[in-house]
Amino acid sequence: MSKTFPLYDVTKSDEMYARAVKVIPSGVYGHLGPAEGQFIPVSRWPKFSEKAKGSYFWDVDGNRYIDYMCAYGPNVLGYNDPDVDAAAIKQIELGNCTTSPGKIMVECAELLVDTVKSPDWAFFAKNGNDATMGAILTARAHTHRKKLIFFNGFYHGTSPFVQKIDYPGIVPGDVENNIYVNWDDIEGFKKVCEENKGEIAALIAQPYDHGNFYDNKFPKEGFWQEIRKICTDEGIVLIVDDVRAGFRLDIQGSDHFFGFEADILCFCKALANGYNMSCFMGKEFLMSAASSLSYTGSYWMSSVPFAACIACVNKLKAIDAPKLFKELGTKLTDGFKEAGKANGFDLIVSGAPALFYLRIANDDSMMLHQEWIAECVNRGLFLASHHNHFINASLTDEDIKESIEIAEDAFHAVKKNHPEL
Repeated sequence: MSKTFPLYDVTKSDEMYARAVKVIPSGVYGHLGPAEGQFIPVSRWPKFSEKAKGSYFWDVDGNRYIDYMCAYGPNVLGYNDPDVDAAAIKQIELGNCTTSPGKIMVECAELLVDTVKSPDWAFFAKNGNDATMGAILTARAHTHRKKLIFFNGFYHGTSPFVQKIDYPGIVPGDVENNIYVNWDDIEGFKKVCEENKGEIAALIAQPYDHGNFYDNKFPKEGFWQEIRKICTDEGIVLIVDDVRAGFRLDIQGSDHFFGFEADILCFCKALANGYNMSCFMGKEFLMSAASSLSYTGSYWMSSVPFAACIACVNKLKAIDAPKLFKELGTKLTDGFKEAGKANGFDLIVSGAPALFYLRIANDDSMMLHQEWIAECVNRGLFLASHHNHFINASLTDEDIKESIEIAEDAFHAVKKNHPEL
């Protein structure tokens, strides 16, 4: 007989949210908030956490969640990883944000250049958006061109020129130099390169199609090798946005995973296990262009995140994180699929197991899927409705077992609510 789980009460979280909307736009803005986070219905979701450890976080009502969003990616080793935190605390005692950057910045750059296969240098910032914007600026500075190619379904941050024309605050001039091509459409890519010959500064793309609201998929065989050749022939800088997938598919970079070399790679989420840093890394021929940029920030060279990054990357290498994440993600999602099948639901799992995407395919409205996700969350299994998920290294077999049991209980609830199925 399957196990049943009580529904969580989130009264205190709702009360905190009522306070938040009075002093913070949207209460919680951006992807962590109810709107962009697709909290449907809002009443079933926690809005604020109290603490976190390993694979769990606890909300302000004291409810514990097995967390597969991992702060939308930064939790790669487990919340409050002792080795990373110890390195950060040691650096705090020496200094953090100082007039001259700490020598640990050089040590961090050396480690990353030694670890990631294709690049020769690292330029540090804070957020994924800083990294993608810096990469694009570098490409434009090097090529003296302005146009950019994107693959449809992209997300590369929040800079105006990587957003969409119908987004609030965006004006036509922000995106007038953008060119859009479908994934796996080599002929379409060749066509826009020919139509805009000598005008394209860069292609920026995720290593595979892991957008929202649809099944994620890897590129077809040979796709990246052909794109690489075209970019080289046309003088187009090839930028891989590895902010989500970086170090999760391959410690040497997701371009290495797919068998080609990017000109610039952008990293953020898995760099320092939640300590705030990002970087874009490039090949030698782009170093002078990166050096020329008027591009910096008040905290971009703070030392504590570099110490955390060194500890985090070394630990990811020591445990062979990509192999571990694939094993854990496969075991988890196989269990989810079986639980769904036992209750009459066709749960589609797509993308890499380390960054799995879920979709119930019984209807086209997404309503069943959203209902199931809410039932999971309200029982302590934190998933997202329309975003890829993340595996972290602290996840245990017991966590996976409990996650599958909660998922099955949630399937039971949805089935009970829909006798027509």
